[in-house]
Amino acid sequence: MEKQVTSLWTQVNNLMPVILGYVGQFVLALVVLLVGWTVINMVTRAMGRMMAASHVEPTLRGFLLSVVGLLLKALLLISVASMVGIATTSFVAVLGAAGLAVGMALQGSLANFAGGVLILLFRPFEVGDSITAGGSSGTVVSIEMFRTVMRDANNEFIYVPNGALSNNVVINSSQAESVVATVGLLIDYRDDLDKARALLLSLLQGDEQVLATPAPSVSFLPQSANIAVSLSFHCTPGNASALTAKYAEAAIKILNKEGYHLGISARASA
Repeated sequence: MEKQVTSLWTQVNNLMPVILGYVGQFVLALVVLLVGWTVINMVTRAMGRMMAASHVEPTLRGFLLSVVGLLLKALLLISVASMVGIATTSFVAVLGAAGLAVGMALQGSLANFAGGVLILLFRPFEVGDSITAGGSSGTVVSIEMFRTVMRDANNEFIYVPNGALSNNVVINSSQAESVVATVGLLIDYRDDLDKARALLLSLLQGDEQVLATPAPSVSFLPQSANIAVSLSFHCTPGNASALTAKYAEAAIKILNKEGYHLGISARASA
C-alpha cells in the first residue's frame, strides 16, 4: 500500500509541471480574452463617435461597427484558442473556404450591398432628393443596404438595387440650385406673338417662387400647321412640378380668354 501511494505521489510530482504549465496558459489566455474584449469594445465605441462626428449615415455606421467588432472578436478568439494549444489552422482554412462559397453564391446580393455602402459613403443622393436612374424617376424615400426605395409621380413605390445605382448614371435634380421649368402650347399663325409673350410673362410677375435671374422667357418655334410656344422660367427643384402645373393651366386660361386659337396638344416639363 505504501509503495502504491509513493508511486502515485511520484506520478503527481512528475505531472505537476505539465499541469502548472497548462494552468498558466489557461490563465494567460483568459486574461488576454478579457483585456482584448474590453479593448475591442473601446475601439468600436471610439469608431462610432468618430463616424457620428463625420455625419456617416446611421445605417452604414451601425453595420460597419458590427462587422468590425465581429471580425476583431473572431480574431481574438482564434488567438486565444491557439494560446491554450487548440489547433486553429484547419479551422481557419474551413472558415475561409466557407466564406468563399457563400460569397460566390451571394455575389449578386454582395454587389448590391457594396453599392449601398458606396451610396451611403459618397452620398450622390439623399432621402428626399428627386433622382432619375435606371429608367425610373422619383423621390428617394429610403436608402437601405441592398436597395433604394423611390416614390414616383403616381405615388407608386420603385425598388432599385443599389448595385445598379452605383454603376449607372444618376441624375439628381435636387442638388441643383435651380432648374428650368417649361410650359409648352400650340397657337395659330393668325395669333399675335408679341401679345402672347406679354400675356405669358405677366403670369409670372410677383411670384417669389419664380427666380428673377435668369429672367423668364417666351420662345416661338414655327411648325407646319401651328406655332409652338414655350414659357420657360427658373425655380428651385422642389417647386418645379407644382409651378409647371400651375402655369400650364394659367397659360391655357389666359390665352383662351384673349381669343387665341390653341392647338390640340400642350406640354409641361420641369
